[in-house]
Amino acid sequence: MTPHETNSITPSLVSAPPSSPPALMKAVVFDAPGGPDVLHLTDVPTPARIGSEVLVKVSAAGINPIDAKTRSGAGVSVGIPFYPTVIGRDFCGIVVESPYDGHPLKPGDEVYGISAAPRTFGSYAQYVAVPSLQVARKPRRLTPIEAAAVPTAALTAWGLVVDVAKAHEGQRVLIHAGAGGVGHLAVQLAAYFGARVTATTSGNNVSWLRELGAEEVIDHTTTRFEDRVSDVDVVIDLVGNVHDNTGTRSLGVLRHGGLIISVPTGSWPGFATEAEEAGVRWSGYSVSPDAACLAVISRLIDSGDLHVHVTEIFPLEEASEAHAQLERGHTRGKIVLEVP
Repeated sequence: MTPHETNSITPSLVSAPPSSPPALMKAVVFDAPGGPDVLHLTDVPTPARIGSEVLVKVSAAGINPIDAKTRSGAGVSVGIPFYPTVIGRDFCGIVVESPYDGHPLKPGDEVYGISAAPRTFGSYAQYVAVPSLQVARKPRRLTPIEAAAVPTAALTAWGLVVDVAKAHEGQRVLIHAGAGGVGHLAVQLAAYFGARVTATTSGNNVSWLRELGAEEVIDHTTTRFEDRVSDVDVVIDLVGNVHDNTGTRSLGVLRHGGLIISVPTGSWPGFATEAEEAGVRWSGYSVSPDAACLAVISRLIDSGDLHVHVTEIFPLEEASEAHAQLERGHTRGKIVLEVP
């Protein structure tokens, strides 16, 4: 199957409740950390639902940078309890089993959420067992493929823009990597709450980010952002010092007492010290699975105020190719695995 672009917004039909899950399921596993080629499809035991968990038959699984980092032995790989293991956080699918008869999420409901990987098997699989507080009903406006792209990226964007930056009318916000999975959602949320958004990206995404709500877009391949912006209130840094010391350079465009939020802090060991020396406030960020917040995000999507872009779809058995594509960089929006 050849990956292809999609950005359609079409409603999906609710499927009938699936039959009882099989003893074995197809899943993408890896036996030891390594490159994308360590990922392979095999049969593993279908997870059993316990306690407050729901068992979900997965329709699609979103790919995030943390998945690739974990596969490589970085990220949250320290939490992997055993090998072979199944990674993957984001999913969309159909509830097969609920915690109890009166639970709000019932068999047959279309849901999306974040798995407990790598503590337990993740979402690159036909079934996933997930705490119910990490699962919400799928936005009606989205297909399962599109919905699977949302949870981690949207919750991260919400946390950065709303919880930490406290975006508001007239606030000046600079967002690095504005066309990425988190970035394109952060741009929309910041603009929704009234902030004046400047985003950095490569040239082919400039007009697209303006359509999403950015007031100014800077092509980082041709222009130094510090030559165009100054005295901003908040920098949302999704790059860090991995590329061209983007994080350090961002300190100089903040007003005194402004705030820099750095997500990839591992690339910038001196982050806190440098920020304090520059006279600005600082924070890292780590996303928390939150069904209540996902429900708010669903309403924004269904009202047309928030859009997710899926740029490529791969079948589950081509997870290694999907990871290789992600690690090449410059992906607009998200990459998603379609689960048979």
